[in-house]
Amino acid sequence: MPNIQLNKRDEKFVEKQISSGLYGSADEVVTAGLRLLRERDEADLRMLIQEGIDDVEAGRVYTYESAEEFLADLQRAENDAQKP
Repeated sequence: MPNIQLNKRDEKFVEKQISSGLYGSADEVVTAGLRLLRERDEADLRMLIQEGIDDVEAGRVYTYESAEEFLADLQRAENDAQKP
């Protein structure tokens, strides 16, 4: 398990969480923070999946005839995104 270094602000926050009795150790505080981060990431992913489902249901899709056509379109979009 890696040893982590906290800045003073975060260190004080962890100490406050422990002294309040909400958590018994710094490990518990970090574990709770990681759980929240995981939950947020999962919620973001669920939202993106739902956007994709909504697009399909609304007919906002494009069917490519070949992988080459898809890759060319992807390259074109990437080039357009890099233009100033």
